[in-house]
Amino acid sequence: MVRELRSVAELRAACGDDDLPVWAAQNLTGGARAWALGEAVVGAAPRVSRRDRVGVWGDPADAAELVRHALAELGPSYRPFGEAGLMAEVAARIDGLEVAGGFSWMSLPGGPGTTDADGEVEWLGGEAEGEVSALLAEHAPTSYAVPGAPGVRRWAGTRVRGRLAAVAADAWSAPSVGFLAGVATVRELRGRGLAERVCRWVTRRLVAAHGRAALMVDDDNPAAIGVYERLGYRRMRVLATHVV
Repeated sequence: MVRELRSVAELRAACGDDDLPVWAAQNLTGGARAWALGEAVVGAAPRVSRRDRVGVWGDPADAAELVRHALAELGPSYRPFGEAGLMAEVAARIDGLEVAGGFSWMSLPGGPGTTDADGEVEWLGGEAEGEVSALLAEHAPTSYAVPGAPGVRRWAGTRVRGRLAAVAADAWSAPSVGFLAGVATVRELRGRGLAERVCRWVTRRLVAAHGRAALMVDDDNPAAIGVYERLGYRRMRVLATHVV
């Protein structure tokens, strides 16, 4: 029998505290919901990293039943996603659910071992939002995180000779999963380790505040994946699905 999970603590217990469904359910408010069945759990919330998402975990047969239930409750705009092998099986079991694409989910349960570059990275004030927006528009126009978007909390950055050179955001963080997004570096300043410096700084603060950190990255971006792996993030390939 499908059981609705009413609290973040109940959700964490049901899925063994797996970070993907826990993050997808955010704080279980504002339309977010979660369910469990047998050896599977799904957590869902609207407009998480710019999409209505369902994070899927567990046994494929049970997970398929939960995904059917979640989509019936929430509507076809929601995109179930999870570990690639699991979601391939789930999609094969549900008529009208197809794979939309793949990417990587990366998570970090503890802080990176290197030290901060004190004074070189800082949280940016509201007066810097125009600079952040301009940097993203020119050098990372596909970024899901932009200043002022729902769920994008704050930006960190570093400067080179007074110019904002690299940024990253604390965006769509859940109570027990901090989320790193919006990583970008001015094109002509790439290769100097600026993004890694900012990501390390933000990651430390996300882990301190939430206990762990996570992010999404395209599989065709090996430079970014390398940065995150050096910081200690662990990579899992995932598939996103959608109703057609």
